[in-house]
Amino acid sequence: MSKLSLDRILQSQGFGSRKYCRELVSDGEVSIAGEVVDDYKLSIETDGLTFHIFEEDWEYREHVYIVLNKPANFECSRKPSHHPGVLTLLPEQFSWRDVQPVGRLDHDTTGMLLMSDDGPFIHAQSSPKRHIPKVYQATTAEPVSSELVNALLTGVQLHDEPAPLAAQWCRQLDTNQIEIVLEQGKYHQVKRMLAAAGNHCAALQRTAIGQLTLESLGLKEGEWSYLSAEQIALLVPSEI
Repeated sequence: MSKLSLDRILQSQGFGSRKYCRELVSDGEVSIAGEVVDDYKLSIETDGLTFHIFEEDWEYREHVYIVLNKPANFECSRKPSHHPGVLTLLPEQFSWRDVQPVGRLDHDTTGMLLMSDDGPFIHAQSSPKRHIPKVYQATTAEPVSSELVNALLTGVQLHDEPAPLAAQWCRQLDTNQIEIVLEQGKYHQVKRMLAAAGNHCAALQRTAIGQLTLESLGLKEGEWSYLSAEQIALLVPSEI
């Protein structure tokens, strides 16, 4: 059980500086349980708290855990250089509370992207020591062959890598499409592995992390949702 003053609550949830949050409360912009609260010093229990501001209801969250179905041509960076950043697809409050992508997808890669403001969660999900499988569907420039699939499963040598890298799992889905499962998360890994195996990646989508699938989320491209505790529990290594 934890209590905070209303201005601190709003600040922690990403509604701006503490001074600005005090002004919001004093101006009658915040209500709780249908009643306007204009005392920013009021100490409020945060557990289970829902407040109304800017014509929306917000649930107090100590940390946010978000999944986004990333569209193409968005960068996984807080300081994008050539394309809009993925944070522009989320409410502005998330930028204020320092939400960050968990790892990165290339600007032209689509699919499942985790985001959070919980440092230990980000570190745990990004750590190669956890061996969390990530599933991708790759569209290839040339038709898929059994030799290509075998090469990806056996391992291909990439430039600047000390040893060959192999897919945890790989199978052909269509004439020009494969499903590939990786644990390592190296830079441009799927694209580089396909090139090393004699093909080329024309399009790439991440469809699952651990046991959580993009299909189960029901999100269209550009849509996001909070992760439930049950969904977070699925972000673990699994047997293929």
